[in-house]
Amino acid sequence: MRVLHVYKSYYPDTVGGIEQVIAQLGMGLAALGDESRIYTLSSTPSPAVLRRPEGEVHRSRVTAEISSNPVSIPALYEFRRQVGWADVVHYQFPWPFADVLHRLHARGKPSVVSYQSDIVRQKWLLRAYTPLMNRFLDTVGLIVATSPQYLESSPALARRRSRVRVIPNGIDESSYPRCPDRALEGWRARVGEGFFLFVGVLRYYKGLDTLLEAARGLRAKIVIAGSGPEAARLEQHAARQGLGNVRFLGEVSDEDKMCLLRLSRGFVFPSHLRSEAFGMSLVEAAMCARPMVSCEIGTGTSFINQDGVTGWTVPPQDPQALRDALHKLHDQPEMALSMGAAARERFEALFTARQMARAYHAAYQDVLAAATR
Repeated sequence: MRVLHVYKSYYPDTVGGIEQVIAQLGMGLAALGDESRIYTLSSTPSPAVLRRPEGEVHRSRVTAEISSNPVSIPALYEFRRQVGWADVVHYQFPWPFADVLHRLHARGKPSVVSYQSDIVRQKWLLRAYTPLMNRFLDTVGLIVATSPQYLESSPALARRRSRVRVIPNGIDESSYPRCPDRALEGWRARVGEGFFLFVGVLRYYKGLDTLLEAARGLRAKIVIAGSGPEAARLEQHAARQGLGNVRFLGEVSDEDKMCLLRLSRGFVFPSHLRSEAFGMSLVEAAMCARPMVSCEIGTGTSFINQDGVTGWTVPPQDPQALRDALHKLHDQPEMALSMGAAARERFEALFTARQMARAYHAAYQDVLAAATR
């Protein structure tokens, strides 16, 4: 079966959790005999077609961008050709322009939408967009939520519960590089070990201000790996507060990330807004058998990290609660090891790319059968 994956941006232009999910899904589907193609927009779409292991990436040029919503005049014509190639169209939500493309060219096509997140920040855009969003969600063949928590907490999903299936995002461990001994020793000399690690794009909803507040008086080091729009401000804030136990590394490679996870005591993920709908970095930490500390925000973060089992969940924007949870793992290494082992077991049970690909393959078959009927 031929699957067209549709999202507003993709590698190499952008790097993020949804891009990672599409790539992992494409490779998992290939193992099942499916062919994937990714359709996306780019400000520099030259070449227009890229060949990657998960499938061909077809790109149209961005014409304008409105509140993180890229639109493209060439796409109004190109998308029809892409839909003609596909047996199933798979959208990643939210991207309002994709709703327009669907209504123009794909309303009769078997389709699946992965509902990755509500629109949280752009309230004015949501009011204007809601009628189009409702028409889009009501006409696709199947809606997928990435966790039971998000299905329960999202009004848009709750009202369509009978048409929603839960399929967690997953990753393929074999697609990650090993950490060579030389690289591991290099990182040990640079940052030590037994620290708490954060990895991610430094965005407004990641709760890193709370993490910096929690670092005051913390009996452990914090290592922050990643770049993003909040990086300079956060580094300046840590310097003003004299937080000598906080280290910013900037963006790191997957190999370096695996080394840092091996050296860490645990993983900290203090996202405080529903914009953090799942948390692929948490899945990576679970894959590496690391206990986690995250915030209870009613999303997939608490599906990955089970409070008291794989780590601790704390109230959002509560530095003291976050500090206390980190101290528990720091002061009780046996607890940290036990919770890390439970995290690994949960990864194997729920969050592998093979399980994700099989579940989506079945979903595609179901929407194809429904379209035939």
